[in-house]
Amino acid sequence: MRFTLSSEQRQFAASIGELLAAADVPTAVRSWADGVHGPGLKLWRSLADLGVTGLTVPSRLGGLDATAVDLAVAFDQLGYHAVPGPWVDSAAALPALLRGTEAGERLLPSLASGAALASVALPPHVPYALDADVAEVRILIDGGQALRFTPGTMLSSVDGARRLFPVSADAVVTDDVAVELAVDTAALAVAAQLTGAGRWLLDSSVAYAKQRSQYGKPIGQYQAVKHLLADVATRLELATPLVHGAAVALTAGPAPRDVSAARVAAADAAYLAARTALQVHGAIGYTEEHPLGLWLTKVRALVAAWGTQAFHRNRVLAAVAA
Repeated sequence: MRFTLSSEQRQFAASIGELLAAADVPTAVRSWADGVHGPGLKLWRSLADLGVTGLTVPSRLGGLDATAVDLAVAFDQLGYHAVPGPWVDSAAALPALLRGTEAGERLLPSLASGAALASVALPPHVPYALDADVAEVRILIDGGQALRFTPGTMLSSVDGARRLFPVSADAVVTDDVAVELAVDTAALAVAAQLTGAGRWLLDSSVAYAKQRSQYGKPIGQYQAVKHLLADVATRLELATPLVHGAAVALTAGPAPRDVSAARVAAADAAYLAARTALQVHGAIGYTEEHPLGLWLTKVRALVAAWGTQAFHRNRVLAAVAA
């Protein structure tokens, strides 16, 4: 089978990319890390106008009723531009978790329109709630139950724009939630973000290698640098079809083997892209002023988001052994 994105999906990705390229996303990321949400929420509303917030929400609730492939296409762009905010929770995890429930009928319309943001905690994979200070919909998953939670004091994170909060359980929202589907959908969204972030790191490294000179010629002309960048390009090219394949599998229901395989490959590729980018950029990559650090820390945080690499490898092993 030969899988390719449709022309509509390519146009959708291009629309998101053009919107974000025209915005000052790095400033929004830094502001979000400082607790100033205005620029990030402005981006949120603009992306909501494109339908990103309601992709997997049923059309009768104001969403687009799109497929998991469409979700992966959108999150690849979100990762490429390092957009801040609880996107996985709001646009991926919670719509899957509450789909078909009475609670979903009440909560999903506001998420689809972009009027509300969501924060989801699911111990042990998601022990802390992301951006709970700005989220109106706060859900803690305990077994098969969804409960409201109260956030505690903010914790530090390797990625300053990922503001994490401990949670205290409150009232029950619903007893009937699709936990496995929510985990798979969120893990797929994270995998797509990672491939997008990896592509940005590769593009940035290639551009820098063409302009930085050493011993009288651009460092990109040295064979060692070419090999480093080629390895990253290869890993990303191998991870991307796994993400798309997992998205196709997920349209029929939970797909733990395919999603976890894609998640592992995407995380490994993005992490290699991050290490290589820092190596190519050298000392300037360590500076706070250079935007490279925003992607480096985001990749480092996403590698462990919605399940560690060990968890996802074990899911693949269990599926193969079965």
